[in-house]
Amino acid sequence: MNPLESELDYVLGDTLPESGRCVDVAPGVRWLRMGLPFALNHINLWLLEDKLPNAQDELVQGWTIVDCGISNDATRSSWEQLFAEELRELPVLRVIATHCHPDHVGLSNWLCEKWNVPFYMSAGEYAFARMMSAGLPGADGPASLPHFQRNGLTDPTLIAELSARDSYYPTLVPAVPHSFQRLQDGKSLSINGKQWDLISGFGHSPEHIALYRSDDHVLISGDMVLPRISTNVSVFAIEPDFDAVGAFLESLNKFLSLPIHTLVLPSHGKPFRGLHTRIQQLHTHHQERLDEVMTACKAPQSAADIVPVMFPRKLDVHQLTFALGEALAHLHHLWAKGKLTRKLSEDGIQRFVRIDSAH
Repeated sequence: MNPLESELDYVLGDTLPESGRCVDVAPGVRWLRMGLPFALNHINLWLLEDKLPNAQDELVQGWTIVDCGISNDATRSSWEQLFAEELRELPVLRVIATHCHPDHVGLSNWLCEKWNVPFYMSAGEYAFARMMSAGLPGADGPASLPHFQRNGLTDPTLIAELSARDSYYPTLVPAVPHSFQRLQDGKSLSINGKQWDLISGFGHSPEHIALYRSDDHVLISGDMVLPRISTNVSVFAIEPDFDAVGAFLESLNKFLSLPIHTLVLPSHGKPFRGLHTRIQQLHTHHQERLDEVMTACKAPQSAADIVPVMFPRKLDVHQLTFALGEALAHLHHLWAKGKLTRKLSEDGIQRFVRIDSAH
């Protein structure tokens, strides 16, 4: 455990759900885990006890699923085991996705079709998921290459790898439900007769939705607040001038209004208490990165120049795309704050320099 983690209270200790099994974490809330074929090797998903009216307006008991896992045989197999052994012979009534990233929405269509149930998501996340699942140009893959080149990627090997890489999103999210019910910041959702408040977050994804049950202070935080790692905050080709860091830090502060003893159920890592502490840790983390970037920008720097400042370890091409996006996000935040100026150089690369060094 690193020093920052020791400041948090992991309420279940080292308990982890086994594949295809659940662990009860709060009244009516069950925790399950699905594997991922990435360095981040798991995602936490949630089963919520629920009751909804059927077509005859009769209340039916069952389950609401929060987040879905990626679309692959292993994840489907884990879900099938869960359906057979963990649902207490009750049906799934609806599916919720916190945001559009593949590990959260990949099997949404399969789950909704299997149980013939509605799909819930924010409008911003749903639109992005539909767009990326369709493989539209600019959303993912080689079409993003000019964005990376403009921000300093010049290594011929990496450029060749990116050029040859097909859009991987549709392989992990082959389909998204063709209709949805909108989740919206400031609104609430009744689940099993209890109110879950909806809290939007920005910077990590277009319109992330976390769910907070005020009755007993339980927060399904999605990727907005993670205990062990800092959420990726990136600028991508489709929104090339976005201040993602600023949006993310502002979003984090919305969670400070929740009680200090709130039980946080994150998408990666273990359930914990210490929400306010973790928010402060994340603010400190980003300020330290911003200070590093500010120091480096005494001379003109591209986002690619900043990557080894923020990420000194060796990165593969997949990791590099996120690292470059995060480096650019920190440059953009300082640029938006008026601390850096930005200029497209004659070589076609965009570089940033401190205002006090620009002349």
